[in-house]
Amino acid sequence: MPALQPRPAASPLERVPIARPRLPTRAALTPYLDRIDDARWYSNFGPLNAELESRLGARLSPKASVVTLANGTVALTLALRAAGAPAGTLCAMPAWTFVASPHAALEAGLTPYFIDVDPETWMLDPQRILSALRKAPGPVGAIMPVAAFGRLPDLDAWRDVADDSGLAVVVDGAAAFDALASAPVPVTVSLHATKTVAAGEGGYVASDDAGFIDRVRALSAFGFAGSRVARHPASNAKLSEYGAAVALASLDGWQADRARFGFAAQHLRVALALTPEITFQPGWGMRWISSVCVAGVPSGRADALAEYLSECGVDTRRWWNGGCHAEPAFTHCPHEKLPVTEHLAASTVGLPYFVDMDEPQSRRVVDALMEALTHG
Repeated sequence: MPALQPRPAASPLERVPIARPRLPTRAALTPYLDRIDDARWYSNFGPLNAELESRLGARLSPKASVVTLANGTVALTLALRAAGAPAGTLCAMPAWTFVASPHAALEAGLTPYFIDVDPETWMLDPQRILSALRKAPGPVGAIMPVAAFGRLPDLDAWRDVADDSGLAVVVDGAAAFDALASAPVPVTVSLHATKTVAAGEGGYVASDDAGFIDRVRALSAFGFAGSRVARHPASNAKLSEYGAAVALASLDGWQADRARFGFAAQHLRVALALTPEITFQPGWGMRWISSVCVAGVPSGRADALAEYLSECGVDTRRWWNGGCHAEPAFTHCPHEKLPVTEHLAASTVGLPYFVDMDEPQSRRVVDALMEALTHG
Protein backbone atom coordinates (compact mmCIF):
# COMPACT_ATOMS: atom_id res chain seq x y z
CA MET A 1 0.00 0.00 0.00
CA PRO A 2 1.56 3.36 -1.00
CA ALA A 3 2.44 5.78 1.76
CA LEU A 4 0.10 8.71 2.33
CA GLN A 5 1.46 11.95 0.90
CA PRO A 6 0.98 14.74 3.44
CA ARG A 7 -0.23 18.11 2.34
CA PRO A 8 1.36 21.32 3.72
CA ALA A 9 0.76 21.70 7.42
CA ALA A 10 -1.86 24.18 8.58
CA SER A 11 -0.98 27.07 10.84
CA PRO A 12 -0.84 25.99 14.51
CA LEU A 13 -3.55 28.56 15.23
CA GLU A 14 -5.89 26.74 12.86
CA ARG A 15 -5.46 23.28 14.33
CA VAL A 16 -8.51 21.39 15.47
CA PRO A 17 -7.59 20.20 18.98
CA ILE A 18 -8.30 16.69 20.18
CA ALA A 19 -10.16 18.07 23.21
CA ARG A 20 -11.07 21.33 24.91
CA PRO A 21 -12.19 20.55 28.47
CA ARG A 22 -14.48 23.17 29.97
CA LEU A 23 -15.22 23.49 33.66
CA PRO A 24 -17.95 25.72 35.13
CA THR A 25 -17.40 29.47 34.98
CA ARG A 26 -16.66 31.63 37.98
CA ALA A 27 -20.25 32.92 37.87
CA ALA A 28 -21.63 29.38 38.01
CA LEU A 29 -19.37 28.54 40.95
CA THR A 30 -20.04 31.67 43.00
CA PRO A 31 -23.22 30.47 44.79
CA TYR A 32 -21.46 27.30 45.90
CA LEU A 33 -18.32 29.14 46.99
CA ASP A 34 -20.49 31.51 49.01
CA ARG A 35 -21.99 28.50 50.78
CA ILE A 36 -18.50 27.23 51.63
CA ASP A 37 -17.56 30.63 53.02
CA ASP A 38 -20.73 30.75 55.11
CA ALA A 39 -20.38 27.21 56.46
CA ARG A 40 -16.57 27.29 56.88
CA TRP A 41 -16.63 23.57 56.18
CA TYR A 42 -13.98 22.67 53.62
CA SER A 43 -13.62 18.88 53.60
CA ASN A 44 -14.59 15.78 55.62
CA PHE A 45 -17.96 15.10 53.96
CA GLY A 46 -19.34 18.62 54.18
CA PRO A 47 -22.78 19.83 53.08
CA LEU A 48 -21.82 20.34 49.43
CA ASN A 49 -20.35 16.86 49.27
CA ALA A 50 -23.53 15.46 50.79
CA GLU A 51 -25.61 17.30 48.19
CA LEU A 52 -23.39 16.04 45.39
CA GLU A 53 -23.69 12.43 46.55
CA SER A 54 -27.46 12.82 46.80
CA ARG A 55 -27.76 14.26 43.30
CA LEU A 56 -25.49 11.62 41.79
CA GLY A 57 -27.41 8.89 43.57
CA ALA A 58 -30.73 10.30 42.36
CA ARG A 59 -29.66 9.50 38.80
CA LEU A 60 -29.53 5.80 39.67
CA SER A 61 -31.97 3.10 40.68
CA PRO A 62 -33.59 3.53 44.13
CA LYS A 63 -31.35 0.89 45.73
CA ALA A 64 -28.10 2.57 44.71
CA SER A 65 -26.02 4.95 46.78
CA VAL A 66 -22.84 6.89 46.10
CA VAL A 67 -19.64 7.92 47.83
CA THR A 68 -17.35 10.56 46.35
CA LEU A 69 -13.57 10.30 46.25
CA ALA A 70 -10.58 12.48 45.44
CA ASN A 71 -10.19 10.99 41.96
CA GLY A 72 -11.32 8.11 39.79
CA THR A 73 -8.19 6.01 40.24
CA VAL A 74 -8.36 6.00 44.03
CA ALA A 75 -12.08 5.20 43.69
CA LEU A 76 -11.10 2.02 41.83
CA THR A 77 -8.40 1.17 44.37
CA LEU A 78 -10.66 1.55 47.38
CA ALA A 79 -13.55 -0.25 45.67
CA LEU A 80 -11.31 -3.27 45.07
CA ARG A 81 -10.27 -3.23 48.71
CA ALA A 82 -13.84 -2.78 49.95
CA ALA A 83 -14.94 -5.69 47.76
CA GLY A 84 -12.53 -7.95 49.64
CA ALA A 85 -10.21 -8.84 46.78
CA PRO A 86 -7.38 -10.76 48.53
CA ALA A 87 -4.00 -9.08 48.34
CA GLY A 88 -1.53 -11.00 46.19
CA THR A 89 -4.17 -12.43 43.85
CA LEU A 90 -4.75 -11.58 40.21
CA CYS A 91 -7.17 -8.94 39.05
CA ALA A 92 -8.53 -9.91 35.64
CA MET A 93 -9.06 -6.88 33.42
CA PRO A 94 -8.93 -5.98 29.75
CA ALA A 95 -5.63 -5.00 28.23
CA TRP A 96 -7.73 -2.56 26.20
CA THR A 97 -8.13 0.11 28.88
CA PHE A 98 -6.49 3.23 30.28
CA VAL A 99 -3.48 2.78 32.54
CA ALA A 100 -5.50 3.89 35.59
CA SER A 101 -7.12 0.44 35.68
CA PRO A 102 -3.94 -1.59 36.31
CA HIS A 103 -2.45 1.16 38.47
CA ALA A 104 -5.48 0.91 40.76
CA ALA A 105 -5.18 -2.88 40.95
CA LEU A 106 -1.53 -2.64 41.92
CA GLU A 107 -2.32 -0.04 44.58
CA ALA A 108 -4.93 -2.44 45.98
CA GLY A 109 -2.24 -5.13 46.32
CA LEU A 110 -3.35 -7.11 43.26
CA THR A 111 -1.56 -8.11 40.08
CA PRO A 112 -3.23 -7.17 36.80
CA TYR A 113 -3.99 -10.11 34.54
CA PHE A 114 -4.75 -8.83 31.06
CA ILE A 115 -7.50 -10.54 29.09
CA ASP A 116 -8.60 -9.90 25.53
CA VAL A 117 -11.85 -8.10 24.74
CA ASP A 118 -14.81 -8.90 22.56
CA PRO A 119 -14.30 -7.53 19.02
CA GLU A 120 -17.82 -6.05 18.89
CA THR A 121 -18.10 -4.42 22.32
CA TRP A 122 -14.38 -3.72 22.94
CA MET A 123 -15.01 -4.97 26.50
CA LEU A 124 -14.59 -8.16 28.50
CA ASP A 125 -17.18 -10.77 27.61
CA PRO A 126 -19.03 -11.99 30.71
CA GLN A 127 -19.96 -15.16 28.82
CA ARG A 128 -16.34 -16.28 28.39
CA ILE A 129 -14.70 -14.77 31.44
CA LEU A 130 -14.88 -17.83 33.69
CA SER A 131 -13.38 -20.12 31.04
CA ALA A 132 -10.65 -17.53 30.49
CA LEU A 133 -9.91 -17.41 34.22
CA ARG A 134 -9.42 -21.16 34.35
CA LYS A 135 -6.28 -20.55 32.29
CA ALA A 136 -4.97 -17.85 34.64
CA PRO A 137 -1.41 -18.34 35.90
CA GLY A 138 -2.48 -18.01 39.54
CA PRO A 139 -5.43 -17.41 41.89
CA VAL A 140 -7.81 -14.70 40.72
CA GLY A 141 -9.31 -12.48 43.38
CA ALA A 142 -11.15 -9.86 41.34
CA ILE A 143 -12.50 -9.00 37.92
CA MET A 144 -12.47 -5.44 36.59
CA PRO A 145 -14.66 -4.95 33.51
CA VAL A 146 -14.09 -1.57 31.84
CA ALA A 147 -16.69 0.63 30.14
CA ALA A 148 -15.01 1.21 26.78
CA PHE A 149 -14.80 4.97 26.28
CA GLY A 150 -18.08 5.43 28.17
CA ARG A 151 -20.07 2.52 26.74
CA LEU A 152 -21.35 0.62 29.77
CA PRO A 153 -21.18 -3.21 29.86
CA ASP A 154 -24.12 -5.38 30.84
CA LEU A 155 -24.02 -4.86 34.60
CA ASP A 156 -26.64 -7.52 35.33
CA ALA A 157 -24.52 -10.08 33.48
CA TRP A 158 -21.54 -9.09 35.61
CA ARG A 159 -23.62 -9.43 38.77
CA ASP A 160 -24.35 -12.98 37.65
CA VAL A 161 -20.63 -13.59 37.15
CA ALA A 162 -19.95 -12.30 40.66
CA ASP A 163 -22.67 -14.53 42.11
CA ASP A 164 -21.55 -17.63 40.19
CA SER A 165 -17.82 -17.21 40.81
CA GLY A 166 -17.72 -15.67 44.27
CA LEU A 167 -15.15 -13.20 42.95
CA ALA A 168 -15.15 -9.47 43.55
CA VAL A 169 -16.37 -7.62 40.46
CA VAL A 170 -15.72 -3.88 40.24
CA VAL A 171 -16.50 -2.02 37.02
CA ASP A 172 -14.20 0.76 35.85
CA GLY A 173 -16.82 3.11 34.44
CA ALA A 174 -14.54 6.13 34.34
CA ALA A 175 -16.22 7.77 31.33
CA ALA A 176 -19.68 6.24 31.81
CA PHE A 177 -21.39 9.01 33.79
CA ASP A 178 -24.16 9.40 31.23
CA ALA A 179 -24.79 5.70 30.66
CA LEU A 180 -24.86 4.67 34.33
CA ALA A 181 -28.40 4.15 35.63
CA SER A 182 -28.00 1.34 38.16
CA ALA A 183 -25.26 -0.39 40.09
CA PRO A 184 -25.98 -4.09 40.68
CA VAL A 185 -22.19 -4.42 40.95
CA PRO A 186 -19.92 -1.61 42.15
CA VAL A 187 -19.12 0.93 39.45
CA THR A 188 -16.56 3.72 39.65
CA VAL A 189 -16.90 6.97 37.69
CA SER A 190 -14.33 9.69 37.10
CA LEU A 191 -15.00 13.41 37.59
CA HIS A 192 -11.72 14.43 36.01
CA ALA A 193 -11.61 17.70 34.09
CA THR A 194 -11.69 15.80 30.80
CA LYS A 195 -15.01 14.10 31.58
CA THR A 196 -18.51 15.25 30.67
CA VAL A 197 -19.36 16.14 34.28
CA ALA A 198 -16.28 17.19 36.18
CA ALA A 199 -14.88 18.37 39.49
CA GLY A 200 -11.40 19.04 38.07
CA GLU A 201 -10.19 16.02 40.01
CA GLY A 202 -12.68 13.66 41.59
CA GLY A 203 -14.62 10.46 41.26
CA TYR A 204 -17.29 8.36 42.88
CA VAL A 205 -18.34 4.78 43.54
CA ALA A 206 -21.92 3.64 43.07
CA SER A 207 -23.40 0.41 44.41
CA ASP A 208 -26.72 -1.14 45.36
CA ASP A 209 -24.97 -2.44 48.49
CA ALA A 210 -25.12 0.29 51.15
CA GLY A 211 -22.68 -1.62 53.35
CA PHE A 212 -20.16 -1.65 50.52
CA ILE A 213 -20.49 2.12 50.15
CA ASP A 214 -19.92 2.51 53.90
CA ARG A 215 -16.72 0.46 53.63
CA VAL A 216 -15.43 2.60 50.78
CA ARG A 217 -16.24 5.74 52.75
CA ALA A 218 -14.33 4.47 55.78
CA LEU A 219 -11.38 3.51 53.59
CA SER A 220 -11.31 7.07 52.25
CA ALA A 221 -11.27 8.61 55.75
CA PHE A 222 -8.51 6.97 57.78
CA GLY A 223 -10.66 3.97 58.69
CA PHE A 224 -13.07 6.12 60.69
CA ALA A 225 -16.66 4.86 60.75
CA GLY A 226 -18.87 6.90 63.08
CA SER A 227 -16.01 7.72 65.44
CA ARG A 228 -12.43 8.95 65.40
CA VAL A 229 -11.11 5.43 65.88
CA ALA A 230 -9.06 4.01 62.99
CA ARG A 231 -10.58 0.54 62.76
CA HIS A 232 -8.46 -0.74 59.85
CA PRO A 233 -5.71 0.44 57.52
CA ALA A 234 -7.11 3.11 55.22
CA SER A 235 -6.29 6.29 53.36
CA ASN A 236 -7.27 9.93 53.07
CA ALA A 237 -9.07 10.13 49.74
CA LYS A 238 -11.98 12.46 50.38
CA LEU A 239 -13.32 14.98 47.89
CA SER A 240 -13.02 18.54 49.20
CA GLU A 241 -15.94 20.95 49.35
CA TYR A 242 -14.28 22.96 46.59
CA GLY A 243 -14.21 19.91 44.35
CA ALA A 244 -17.85 19.25 45.23
CA ALA A 245 -18.68 22.86 44.31
CA VAL A 246 -17.20 22.43 40.83
CA ALA A 247 -18.99 19.11 40.34
CA LEU A 248 -22.33 20.55 41.48
CA ALA A 249 -22.01 23.49 39.08
CA SER A 250 -21.06 21.04 36.34
CA LEU A 251 -24.16 18.98 37.13
CA ASP A 252 -26.28 22.13 36.93
CA GLY A 253 -25.24 22.53 33.30
CA TRP A 254 -25.32 18.87 32.34
CA GLN A 255 -28.57 18.75 30.37
CA ALA A 256 -27.51 21.63 28.15
CA ASP A 257 -24.00 20.21 27.79
CA ARG A 258 -25.38 16.78 26.95
CA ALA A 259 -27.32 18.30 24.07
CA ARG A 260 -24.17 20.07 22.85
CA PHE A 261 -22.12 16.87 23.00
CA GLY A 262 -24.87 15.07 21.13
CA PHE A 263 -25.03 17.78 18.48
CA ALA A 264 -21.27 17.58 17.93
CA ALA A 265 -21.50 13.79 17.64
CA GLN A 266 -24.26 14.02 15.06
CA HIS A 267 -22.16 16.37 12.92
CA LEU A 268 -19.53 13.65 12.66
CA ARG A 269 -21.96 10.76 12.29
CA VAL A 270 -24.03 12.37 9.52
CA ALA A 271 -21.02 13.62 7.59
CA LEU A 272 -19.44 10.15 7.64
CA ALA A 273 -22.63 8.13 7.21
CA LEU A 274 -21.67 7.18 3.64
CA THR A 275 -18.07 6.38 4.53
CA PRO A 276 -18.19 2.74 5.68
CA GLU A 277 -14.45 2.70 6.36
CA ILE A 278 -15.09 4.87 9.43
CA THR A 279 -17.25 3.44 12.22
CA PHE A 280 -18.38 4.58 15.64
CA GLN A 281 -19.24 2.66 18.78
CA PRO A 282 -22.91 1.58 18.83
CA GLY A 283 -25.03 4.25 20.47
CA TRP A 284 -22.21 6.78 20.83
CA GLY A 285 -23.57 10.32 20.79
CA MET A 286 -27.16 9.06 20.79
CA ARG A 287 -28.01 6.55 23.53
CA TRP A 288 -24.98 7.50 25.57
CA ILE A 289 -22.58 10.44 25.68
CA SER A 290 -18.93 10.59 26.61
CA SER A 291 -16.23 13.21 26.20
CA VAL A 292 -14.20 11.34 23.56
CA CYS A 293 -14.78 10.09 20.02
CA VAL A 294 -12.97 6.88 19.11
CA ALA A 295 -13.51 5.82 15.51
CA GLY A 296 -12.83 2.50 13.89
CA VAL A 297 -10.64 2.85 10.78
CA PRO A 298 -9.41 0.35 8.16
CA SER A 299 -7.37 -2.44 9.68
CA GLY A 300 -3.82 -1.49 10.55
CA ARG A 301 -4.06 2.08 9.28
CA ALA A 302 -4.49 4.03 12.51
CA ASP A 303 -0.93 5.38 12.62
CA ALA A 304 -0.87 6.43 8.97
CA LEU A 305 -4.24 8.17 9.19
CA ALA A 306 -3.27 9.94 12.41
CA GLU A 307 -0.08 11.21 10.79
CA TYR A 308 -1.97 12.47 7.75
CA LEU A 309 -4.59 14.21 9.87
CA SER A 310 -1.84 15.91 11.85
CA GLU A 311 -0.38 17.26 8.63
CA CYS A 312 -3.86 18.60 7.85
CA GLY A 313 -3.99 20.47 11.16
CA VAL A 314 -6.27 17.95 12.88
CA ASP A 315 -5.10 16.50 16.18
CA THR A 316 -5.72 12.87 17.08
CA ARG A 317 -4.99 10.76 20.14
CA ARG A 318 -4.31 7.11 20.83
CA TRP A 319 -6.25 7.21 24.06
CA TRP A 320 -5.24 3.71 25.16
CA ASN A 321 -2.00 3.44 23.17
CA GLY A 322 -1.23 -0.16 22.26
CA GLY A 323 -2.99 -1.72 25.25
CA CYS A 324 -1.85 -1.79 28.87
CA HIS A 325 0.14 -4.99 28.42
CA ALA A 326 2.54 -2.98 26.23
CA GLU A 327 3.12 -0.19 28.78
CA PRO A 328 6.53 -0.41 30.51
CA ALA A 329 4.90 -0.18 33.94
CA PHE A 330 2.99 -3.43 33.35
CA THR A 331 5.22 -5.63 31.23
CA HIS A 332 5.78 -7.82 34.29
CA CYS A 333 2.05 -8.57 34.48
CA PRO A 334 0.71 -11.80 32.95
CA HIS A 335 -1.64 -11.76 30.00
CA GLU A 336 -3.36 -14.14 27.64
CA LYS A 337 -3.04 -13.84 23.88
CA LEU A 338 -4.49 -10.48 22.84
CA PRO A 339 -5.30 -10.46 19.10
CA VAL A 340 -8.38 -8.25 19.43
CA THR A 341 -6.57 -5.72 21.61
CA GLU A 342 -3.71 -5.56 19.13
CA HIS A 343 -6.17 -5.14 16.26
CA LEU A 344 -8.00 -2.30 18.04
CA ALA A 345 -4.73 -0.56 18.82
CA ALA A 346 -3.92 -0.52 15.10
CA SER A 347 -7.45 0.19 13.86
CA THR A 348 -8.93 2.91 16.07
CA VAL A 349 -8.20 6.63 16.27
CA GLY A 350 -9.34 9.23 18.77
CA LEU A 351 -10.80 12.15 16.82
CA PRO A 352 -11.39 15.74 17.97
CA TYR A 353 -14.55 16.00 20.02
CA PHE A 354 -15.60 18.48 22.70
CA VAL A 355 -18.65 20.20 24.11
CA ASP A 356 -18.46 23.35 21.97
CA MET A 357 -17.09 21.76 18.81
CA ASP A 358 -18.71 23.58 15.90
CA GLU A 359 -19.70 22.51 12.40
CA PRO A 360 -16.66 24.03 10.63
CA GLN A 361 -14.34 22.10 12.98
CA SER A 362 -16.29 18.91 12.37
CA ARG A 363 -16.10 19.51 8.64
CA ARG A 364 -12.31 19.87 8.80
CA VAL A 365 -12.06 16.55 10.63
CA VAL A 366 -14.32 14.85 8.11
CA ASP A 367 -12.58 16.36 5.09
CA ALA A 368 -9.15 15.36 6.40
CA LEU A 369 -10.34 11.80 7.09
CA MET A 370 -11.89 11.37 3.68
CA GLU A 371 -8.83 12.85 1.98
CA ALA A 372 -6.58 10.50 3.92
CA LEU A 373 -8.69 7.50 2.95
CA THR A 374 -8.69 8.55 -0.71
CA HIS A 375 -4.93 8.98 -0.78
CA GLY A 376 -4.47 5.57 0.82
